[in-house]
Amino acid sequence: MSKLGIIISKEYLTRVKNKKFIITTLLTPLGFLVFFVVIFFLMSNESDKQYNVFISDQSNTNIKMPDDSKRFKFIKSSDPMDSLKSKCNRGEGDAILVLPNFMGPDVKNYTAYYYSDKTLDIEMEAKLSKYLESSLRNHKMQILSLDRTVLDKVDTKISIDPEPISDNSSNRTKYTSKIATLLGGAMGYIIFFIIFLYGAGVMRSVTEEKINRIVEVVISSVTPTELMLGKIIGVGLVGLTQIIIWMILIPVVYMIGIAIAGVNVNDIQAMSANIPQEQLTKADEIQFVIQEIMNLNWFKILGVFIIYFLGGFFIYSAMFAAIGAAVGDDINDSQSLTMFVSIPILLGMYAMFSCIREPDSNLAFFSSIFPLWSPIVMPAMIPFDVPWWQLLLSILLLFAFAYFIVFIAVRIFRTGILMYGKKASAKELLKWMFTKQ
Repeated sequence: MSKLGIIISKEYLTRVKNKKFIITTLLTPLGFLVFFVVIFFLMSNESDKQYNVFISDQSNTNIKMPDDSKRFKFIKSSDPMDSLKSKCNRGEGDAILVLPNFMGPDVKNYTAYYYSDKTLDIEMEAKLSKYLESSLRNHKMQILSLDRTVLDKVDTKISIDPEPISDNSSNRTKYTSKIATLLGGAMGYIIFFIIFLYGAGVMRSVTEEKINRIVEVVISSVTPTELMLGKIIGVGLVGLTQIIIWMILIPVVYMIGIAIAGVNVNDIQAMSANIPQEQLTKADEIQFVIQEIMNLNWFKILGVFIIYFLGGFFIYSAMFAAIGAAVGDDINDSQSLTMFVSIPILLGMYAMFSCIREPDSNLAFFSSIFPLWSPIVMPAMIPFDVPWWQLLLSILLLFAFAYFIVFIAVRIFRTGILMYGKKASAKELLKWMFTKQ
């Protein structure tokens, strides 16, 4: 085996055999399953508590609140406020809703006062506001002698259902953009996390070996270039191994999640083919979204994901390796230099959020081909059907820039790895980059 192969093997096997790596790799998909199952049950488990609310109606409108509200029981009372507060203190009620004087049908803004020692959560506040709005609307209609059935006919619920113009265009539905946005954001964040985590791992490995003087022994047998590339490739293969394992485990976890939720895949396919989207119930919509996710071009998505992970990892891990070689005798010296790597990758994250909101903007095009951002931005934009020429241009620029960064990083690594005493200044780093060695 070549010297480079030995370094790659050592870096790879040391990390892959680590118990933390094995536990993290195997439990992360399971953790996502547990997370989503818990969220599902929390969202579906509505509280059965009913709030007893006294209504002090001073509006002169005789507002009628619903009698069959699941979360509220409204009790009209003409008692003074002190008496109502005493009843609440004795546990006979939870709150007091005071309706001030209503000035007439021209009123656009109306404020009601809710007295309670218990915090009114956002959902209950929204429901209470909706009840009052409906009651005041009915009161205004009576004053203006408006026919409720006629007004109800005026209201129209609008939904947008995207359809392709060309026959060869991908089939889009009203869920496509939402799914693409969520999936794109998740992919961009995963790439950011893995690149940053394993890139920093390369820097820590280089820094520790330099400070412990282990590198002096290693350099006697291999060249600095072989050492740096061996570390980058070895750690990169660890990250790639983790991604591949997740690609295998996540579909399994996905099917388990569907089984737990009681969703029948055959029923989903039959439903999506036979039921118009405007007739779908809430439960049907959830199943339809699952079908949309299943119909995505996952070979393209995962292939692009791996390509950009590799390109991005080479760029940022080479920068991290150069920083590790440039530090002095204190491992904390690397923290001040990591901002040169952290700032571009964080800007890439912010660019990604902007691009998935407006995937056809000039910023989205620039960010998808700019090599420091494209490893995060382009995978996030793949669900939006990026043109092939833009994808190929982005990949070409990404690996050309990766080659350039590795070339520069090798120059810094070659000089800095055996220098001790103090961390290199920015001026010295520039000198190492462009001085012929």
